[in-house]
Amino acid sequence: MSSPSAPSSLPGGSARAWRDALVAVVAGFAVMAAVAAAGLACAGATDLPGGAFPRVVAAVVVLAAGGSVEVTGAAGFLADAHASLSVLPLSVSLAGALTAGALFLRPLHNRAVTRPGELAARAVPLVLLWLLALTGTAFLARQTFGISAGDSLVADLGELLDSAPTVGFRAVLPATLFFGLLWILGLLLIALLISRRAPLPARLVRFHAAVRPAAFATVALLLAYVVIGLGVGVVVAVTQGHADRTFAVILLGLPNLAWLALTLGLGGAWEGRVEGLFGLPMPQLLDKVLRGPDLSTVEVGSLAQQDSRAWWLVAVAAVLLLGAGFLAAVRSPAHVRAWQHALHLGVALALATLTVCLLTAFEARFGLSLLGIGNVGMLDAKTELRPELWRNVGLALVWGALAGFLGALLARPVHRRGLVEKPPETIAR
Repeated sequence: MSSPSAPSSLPGGSARAWRDALVAVVAGFAVMAAVAAAGLACAGATDLPGGAFPRVVAAVVVLAAGGSVEVTGAAGFLADAHASLSVLPLSVSLAGALTAGALFLRPLHNRAVTRPGELAARAVPLVLLWLLALTGTAFLARQTFGISAGDSLVADLGELLDSAPTVGFRAVLPATLFFGLLWILGLLLIALLISRRAPLPARLVRFHAAVRPAAFATVALLLAYVVIGLGVGVVVAVTQGHADRTFAVILLGLPNLAWLALTLGLGGAWEGRVEGLFGLPMPQLLDKVLRGPDLSTVEVGSLAQQDSRAWWLVAVAAVLLLGAGFLAAVRSPAHVRAWQHALHLGVALALATLTVCLLTAFEARFGLSLLGIGNVGMLDAKTELRPELWRNVGLALVWGALAGFLGALLARPVHRRGLVEKPPETIAR
């Protein structure tokens, strides 16, 4: 007979597990759709022809959930239109992740230890329903638009022969399901890593003190940057004008810019360029550094040449990192030594920076060539930004280790779990 204290295993297909998973999936997609719709409305997408707004919202949700959207172009037999887009709207992603992650953890906050089968019984329905919802959204995410080539030769010939250039988009289902699966599995893993109350299998409990405090502090650091970015964005919207454009950036790409600022504050660097009339929404300072035909390096120094206030990125990073080190130390048992805090936070921040660099990089291109022999200048555009990966990750490792060590020293006077005297040794009878 099993022990009364042993938890009963949840069947994989239990009604409660599927109900909780359905709530998490519906809420996650509803929040992502609402944030995407609000951001696109601020960007003026409600004026798109052919009732395309819901389909554009669906495309943004697909991108936010890790999916793949292919941009297509055509111009009949007169010209060749080519386009590509690789960008993740992290404001939408973050909203969906916080919602789905919180609802996934809510039923698990009842004990410290669980069995692997019980976690699987909760995770599998959520993953399956998530992929089903992503599939439905992907089928909705497709549309084609006609574009104007101005007064160019392409426009004249296109009007004459009824062959105007077009551009469109459609979700690529196999890639969407593959990367969407990685996205939701990564979310569930991070949720279990940062939650102090979520149960773990008995074999993994011993890693609790090493992983969870540093993981929680790192996620708190990333969210702190988003909150600060939100405050700055609201101030800019109120004082600088163009409030609709600013709120579009906030609702679609705020973490993209906030976490870029984190890597720059650590001394990291990015390479990129902005060519042509088109470009992704970004601060004017960043656009000035990137604008030009050649690759430009974005770092604190290059930004400070345009605006000396860019040096504040270093000060903000130092203060928030020290706070993250202190938070990780306070949430750790007292027996964890300072060098262990340094190792844990250094590795956590390096992994987070690697993830941020991969998620924040973007590229957008559109070109139109006449009879395959040249580009139409007005419609040829390119925007890209990619990280200097090893530099960013290496500096994050060093900064995280230093912050973890100093945070451990600052946390010594604070009462923490584990500050108890050792019990007296039992005298053998």
